[in-house]
Amino acid sequence: MRRSKITASRRLGLKIRLLKSAASMLEIEKEEKRLERETTLNERVPPLQLSGLSMQELQDLCKDMHHKIDVIDEERFDVGSKVVKNEREIVELNQKIMEIKSKLKRPNLKRVRISAEAMLNVLLGAKHRECFDFKANLKTVKKEEEKEEVTDWRKNVEAMSGMEGRKKIFDAGQ
Repeated sequence: MRRSKITASRRLGLKIRLLKSAASMLEIEKEEKRLERETTLNERVPPLQLSGLSMQELQDLCKDMHHKIDVIDEERFDVGSKVVKNEREIVELNQKIMEIKSKLKRPNLKRVRISAEAMLNVLLGAKHRECFDFKANLKTVKKEEEKEEVTDWRKNVEAMSGMEGRKKIFDAGQ
């Protein structure tokens, strides 16, 4: 096992310093985004000067604002519909990729809990009337115990020695 050259306390200190620097960088980034948003809004939407305007000028200003709002709302709707269309297209392309990779279509299957009897009913239909006992149809295997007689090993060695013993082994093999 290879031991780390950095101690646990030093590793913890490094991790804490990294987290602190990352948090400060995040704060700086948030502040930059806020300033950028404010400058963009100031450029696009100048502050309104309502003092000193007549009733007709105020009505024209309101009509102009309504028209701008309608245009922006249409653009927002168009962008939203494009996003939805692109997301659908991405999903379809991912499915095509999966089909090409696996060479089969994967249907959306739902998990169904069904008993063995109900499954047999579905598979066999009218043929299946009574409940089968599966354990009854299994083959039973009986083990035969081979019991050798215990004899004196010296007699066995003497009987198998020489040509007579080899002849017995040869005859037993056939």
